[in-house]
Amino acid sequence: MSAGRSPERAAVDAAALLPALRAIAEQAGEAILGVYNGDHGVRAKADASPLTIADELADRLIVAALQALTPDIPVVSEETVETAGPAAAGAHRFWLVDPLDGTKEFIKRNGEFTVNIALVDDGRPVAGVIHIPVQGETYAGAVGAGATLRRGGGAPIPIRCRPAPADGVVVMTSRSHADNAALDAYLADARVAERRVAGSALKFCRVAEGVADLYPRLGPTSEWDTAAGQAVVEAAGGRMTMLDGSPFRYGKPDFLNPGFVVRGA
Repeated sequence: MSAGRSPERAAVDAAALLPALRAIAEQAGEAILGVYNGDHGVRAKADASPLTIADELADRLIVAALQALTPDIPVVSEETVETAGPAAAGAHRFWLVDPLDGTKEFIKRNGEFTVNIALVDDGRPVAGVIHIPVQGETYAGAVGAGATLRRGGGAPIPIRCRPAPADGVVVMTSRSHADNAALDAYLADARVAERRVAGSALKFCRVAEGVADLYPRLGPTSEWDTAAGQAVVEAAGGRMTMLDGSPFRYGKPDFLNPGFVVRGA
């Protein structure tokens, strides 16, 4: 490191972090599954969204592990944003974590929830991991180094976005937050072969692995909902932009996202 250069701005090898991130996400997934079939201890947060024991267990595990892995990089989690968010919003590099993305799906016990961890550098997610505890699957990617899928503890296998099929695209839509009228209007000029519904960050995974082609999100989300998915999709050859096609950026003071669209190759 050159004199006067802060640790935060030192070069980072995002791809080299992926094995550790997989392990952290999978450990959090085990903690979540330990609660899944029992008493969730559900209560409402200040914004009326649900919070469970599993959210809190996974949050503590992930935040502690990331702080040990990279002590100089701040961590913003959905559950710690009020304390960690203000400092990280001004940082060039920080972690974004959703310890249990899809809490409503977790409470319904439909399996469509994930653990999301992403590294943001200069407003862009450069590495991300999405773990699906019930399926035992872990998607991981570093932009410029490719994306992989690991199943059941096996070796990671490469995944890639596909070109849009000539007979129409497969569109992913939200299970719990869809605005079907707005989506119909957005897709009015598109050739659509099928719409598929999924919860949490699973929609990003389906585009990244080449079984879906388009994921428009017209309503609000938070940065921890999308950063890992964007990293995995872009590592797999896709892209995520604002609805007008401009770059999608992170580190906003309130960590709230506008609408966006995810596209395959």
